[in-house]
Amino acid sequence: MSPNPQPPAVEVSGLVKRYGSKTAVDGLDLVQERGTVLALLGPNGAGKTSTVEICEGFRRFDAGSVRVLGMKPGATELRPRIGVMPQGGGGYPGVRAAEMLNLVATCAANPLDPAWLLEVLGLEGVLRTPYKRLSGGQQQRLSLACALIGRPELVFLDEPTAGMDPQARRLVWELISALRGDGVTVLLTTHLMDEAEALADHVVIMDRGRVVASGSPVELTSHGSDDQQLRFRARGGLDTSLLSAALPEGLRVREASRGTYLVEGHIDPQVVSTVTSWCAQQGVLAEELQVAKRSLEDVFLELTGRELRS
Repeated sequence: MSPNPQPPAVEVSGLVKRYGSKTAVDGLDLVQERGTVLALLGPNGAGKTSTVEICEGFRRFDAGSVRVLGMKPGATELRPRIGVMPQGGGGYPGVRAAEMLNLVATCAANPLDPAWLLEVLGLEGVLRTPYKRLSGGQQQRLSLACALIGRPELVFLDEPTAGMDPQARRLVWELISALRGDGVTVLLTTHLMDEAEALADHVVIMDRGRVVASGSPVELTSHGSDDQQLRFRARGGLDTSLLSAALPEGLRVREASRGTYLVEGHIDPQVVSTVTSWCAQQGVLAEELQVAKRSLEDVFLELTGRELRS
C-alpha cells in the first residue's frame, strides 16, 4: 500500500480578511505544490501582503481555512520549517549585519554557515555596519539571508528585490532558482512582471482581494486567439487612424506610452510591411520593431486596469 501523499505546501480556501469595514481578502482560494515557485501579483491594496502574513502566522483571518505544510499557520511545529522575508526588511535598526544573522542562526537546529551566506549575498563588506545604515538593497539581502539561514522547506518572500540594483537583483534570482532546484518551495510577491516571468512556475494575479487569473506565465500570456503583438518606437503623438484603416480587420493599434506603439492581433509579414510603410509615409523610422506574444505585464493591466492605485 502506497504511503499517503504529502499535502500541498500552501492550501488556502475561502480566505477572508477584514480591517474594519474594508475587506482586504475576499474569499481567496490558492494552492501551491511543493518544490515550486509561486508569484503572487496584484496592484497596491490587492491583498497580497495580508494573504502572505496570514500564511506566515502573523495575522489572524476572519473566515476560510489555511494550511501550510499541512498545519495551521503559526503552529509551533511549523516555525522551524519556514523562512520569512517580510516587506521592508524587518531588521533591528542598531544591530550589526553579522550579529543579526548570527542571532537568527542560533535559533535554527541546523543552520547554514552565516559567513558563507553573507559572502554569497555580497554582504561581507558590511559585517559590522548597523542595519539602519545599510542601503535599502543591502537591508533586503540581509533579510533574505535571515529567511534562508535555517534551511527552510518553504520560504515566503515579500517583494524580495525591492530597492536592489540590477546586479543584486540578478543574484537573488539565481538564488531563488537554486532553492527550487534543491526542492525548496518559494512563495513570493512582486510588482516586477519580468521577475515573475523569469522565476515562477505558477502565477496568481489578485485584485481587490480575489484571484482574477492563475496559471503558468506561458498559459497566461498565450491565452486567447489575439495573442501576438508588434511593438515599435517612433516620434510620439503620431495619428494612428490611417494605420488602423490600412491594417486587416480585428487588429488594434494604440500608442502604449509616449513614442511606443503597439499593434495587437494576428501578426503576419503583410502586417509588418504595412506598419513600416505607414512609418515611411509619416517620415519616421520604426525603431526597435519586434513581434512577440503579449507580456505578463499586458495581461496584468488588462485584468486589473491601468489606473494608479494608492
